[in-house]
Amino acid sequence: MHIKEEAIERHTLAVIVDNEPGILARIAGMFTARGYNISSLTVSEITDDDLVSRITIVTSASAPVMEQIIAQLDRLVPVHKVTDLSTAGEHVERELALVKVAGVGDHRIEALRLAEVYRARVVDATISSFVFEVTGGTEKIDKFLELMREVGLVEVARTGVVAIARGKEAA
Repeated sequence: MHIKEEAIERHTLAVIVDNEPGILARIAGMFTARGYNISSLTVSEITDDDLVSRITIVTSASAPVMEQIIAQLDRLVPVHKVTDLSTAGEHVERELALVKVAGVGDHRIEALRLAEVYRARVVDATISSFVFEVTGGTEKIDKFLELMREVGLVEVARTGVVAIARGKEAA
């Protein structure tokens, strides 16, 4: 008997919730309790009155498990809507990273050259280091970090993925 394994795919979820204490902990707890991993999590208020927030979650799962995750999120009382942007159509994803690089001489010159190629902005500089701000897709940031390791990467702070569907409709 041959058992077909389901493909594990990356999914980006947009979860619209009431902005109330504990909702993020409840959502993270739901993932933890069921053994699902969250690879990126961002939260921001999205209404003028600060009563509604948008949580963007990046996770990996098979299609049946993803259906289960979405159904479980939908059952949480303060959740208004869950959209799997990965399957709902085209969407835009971006991330921001602050990248500290130390170096002098040729390493300093190379760090600046690479930053220009990746459109990273210098947001702080000393005689022996830079802090770059780089935005883009996760793959772009990963590649920038890989290259900066060669010239003196010291520290990284990343925001996590934010995403929005293309077109005129709201998630």
